Amino acid sequence: MSTLFVRFRAESLACNGEFYMHLPPKTVPFFMKGNPYYERDTKTLILLHGYSGDSTDWLYNSAAADFSLKYNLAVVMPSGGIGFYVDKKATGHQYCRFIGEDLIQYLRETFGLAQNREDTYIGGLSMGGFGALHTGFMYPETFGGVMALSSALIIHGLKYMKPDMPDPVMANYEYYVDTFGDLSKAEASDHNPEVLFTRNKENGVENPRIYMACGTEDFLLVPNREMKTFLQENDAELLYEEGPGVHDWNFWTPHAYKGIEYLLK
Repeated sequence: MSTLFVRFRAESLACNGEFYMHLPPKTVPFFMKGNPYYERDTKTLILLHGYSGDSTDWLYNSAAADFSLKYNLAVVMPSGGIGFYVDKKATGHQYCRFIGEDLIQYLRETFGLAQNREDTYIGGLSMGGFGALHTGFMYPETFGGVMALSSALIIHGLKYMKPDMPDPVMANYEYYVDTFGDLSKAEASDHNPEVLFTRNKENGVENPRIYMACGTEDFLLVPNREMKTFLQENDAELLYEEGPGVHDWNFWTPHAYKGIEYLLK
């Protein structure tokens, strides 16, 4: 297996974007023999990190190398800042476009990967789970499947935030305004994955298949259950799972295996 670190010019960021990538072996019979995942071409899985993370989170903390080796996947782990993978108006802050367009185009042109939606998936945890759902629904023609773990689905709570909020645990009021714009309107905007999913459905555009999971002791359990209900009511192709766990890798890693196997079916 090969592990690469890549910087490339991304117009959406007005600077270099960067990612790590695991590539599975192609000439080692020991790994390939009897493994049905090697009877097809390599598929691509983009994994998005959480708030305050970067491209090394999945690389060092998860079983990303084993995902690549076991399932014949190019596992791509980009850095995406702390802006929930949404596009802001300011130059250089289009992180949804960075993932859905610039990164995909680079993978296609340079490595011959992610050539069609059936072979291209996106996943993430916490903020990256939000980003995976949002980006997957923004680019349904690109991504055939979404894996969202303990997703930070905060979009419905933004309208309740005020400038005089108590000292925040994660970020201040100005951060949310900078990220999502007018907080009273964010729920109805393209920043809301539900808005994107509904638009695709109304326009006859096929949404990606979805795997979601959240721990029963996770502080984000309620919004994940609400998203599950929305998707079920709108006939999404969805597998939703809960289990004992909090907001950590002990929950995310085993459920990532489950999510990958669901998407690969």
